[in-house]
Amino acid sequence: MASVNKVIIVGNVGRDPETRYMPSGDAVTNISVATSDRYKDKQTGEMKETTEWHRVAFFGKLAEIAGQYLKKGSQVYVEGRLRTRKWTDASGQEKYSTEIVAETMQMLGGKPVGGSGDGGESYSRSKPAEQSAPASSSAASLGAMDDDIPF
Repeated sequence: MASVNKVIIVGNVGRDPETRYMPSGDAVTNISVATSDRYKDKQTGEMKETTEWHRVAFFGKLAEIAGQYLKKGSQVYVEGRLRTRKWTDASGQEKYSTEIVAETMQMLGGKPVGGSGDGGESYSRSKPAEQSAPASSSAASLGAMDDDIPF
């Protein structure tokens, strides 16, 4: 049976990105993104708001871009897939952590603080077989990018 694991969120970055490098030299950047839902309470009639926090992990060139250009408060569009990891804490308790593994990221909103560009740049993770394919007009393929950011 076929299945789909696809997540799309649009929200605000909750804290500055944390970028680390694996022994292989590949970058990993983690952020938290807040999404909000507004609704009218049926009993009181007043508007309520709930906020969900999402862990997002970027890998490779996309991680370097996210770490360099996203800041706390930035609005971001992220597409990816859910991944749940099992780990054991210091007291021996088994814990689970669910995060979004980002495959596409688009910075939304106005100009980044201290930067140039329109803030609407879009980036995707490329698989090795896709790296020679031309980039679409809406998303730049990371495999086709040089070391310089195109804005």
